[in-house]
Amino acid sequence: MEGAKEGLVVIDMSSIAPLVSREIYEALKEKGVKMIDAPVSGGEPKAIDGTMSVMVGGDKEVFDACYDVMDAMAGSVVYTGEIGAGNITKLANQTIVALNIAAMSEAYILATKAGVDPELVYQAIRGGLAGSTVLDAKSNMVMDRNFKPGFRIDLHIKDLGNVLDTAHGVGAPLPLTAAVMEMMQAIKLDGCGTEDHSSLVKYYEKLANAQVVRKGN
Repeated sequence: MEGAKEGLVVIDMSSIAPLVSREIYEALKEKGVKMIDAPVSGGEPKAIDGTMSVMVGGDKEVFDACYDVMDAMAGSVVYTGEIGAGNITKLANQTIVALNIAAMSEAYILATKAGVDPELVYQAIRGGLAGSTVLDAKSNMVMDRNFKPGFRIDLHIKDLGNVLDTAHGVGAPLPLTAAVMEMMQAIKLDGCGTEDHSSLVKYYEKLANAQVVRKGN
């Protein structure tokens, strides 16, 4: 803000609390500077290949003027509403991702404890209704025991904190999100905070005294 001058546009692509986006927007507006909030999703692979999803909030005419800039680094760029709407959308995204990882972890622990190879479970279900980008991105990481981030547990805890704070502010009970938040807090205390969020599986592994690996590994 100190170096901003009238006529410039700030495109904030970080994931922050929507209220903060609105506060920064108002402060910049006083200096004649426009702003849109444009957080991204897709993780490291989509960042590398330039196919990130961008969700954007702000004045529509500013979005239209900046569309080509964002499109150059993305697979999709979607306008979601006024300032802060981009970060609201990102919070919804992070909720779905966290719950997907938790559901995947529960399913693979069930298979493992029942004596079924989780790799075969993955291959069988990935083309059906249970299939998802999260399942494809995280299954092999879990079974290869590769928890190099990606997206760190610490960062997902930060995002879920913003999710729950925002949800409380608007009167939206999110019991599943609250449960996953506590699971992530628990494995952070086990030293997994800097690992990929797929290490959430370790919470379930500790409960079940089992490890999700391919048969023969």
